[in-house]
Amino acid sequence: MFENIGWAEILVLAVVGLFVLGPERLPEGAAWLGRTIRQIKEYVTGAREQIRSELGPDFEDLRKPLEDLQEIRNFNPRTAVRKHLLEDDSSSSAAPQRSKPPEQRPLAPGERPPYDPDAT
Repeated sequence: MFENIGWAEILVLAVVGLFVLGPERLPEGAAWLGRTIRQIKEYVTGAREQIRSELGPDFEDLRKPLEDLQEIRNFNPRTAVRKHLLEDDSSSSAAPQRSKPPEQRPLAPGERPPYDPDAT
């Protein structure tokens, strides 16, 4: 839940809490916050277990699309480009077979360059 919060953010929140609540009430506020977060986690866990027990095996069928959505949410373009373009996946039959470009050679004296009417 708080994966992206670092020590600097926690320090800023503590200083703001110190100014807002004062030094007398800051420990009480921190304890209340801890109890509230713990209670929210218990509610979420209880709700998840209740849904799992009511749905039974269908819970896993419901969970798979949600995991796919989570993967889309955590999409990293750099990783996708590296995976699909830079890694050699010649074992995959889904990969298109690319033909080798024709070998280029210098033109002989007096030889005319090739002409492609579709390209002009």
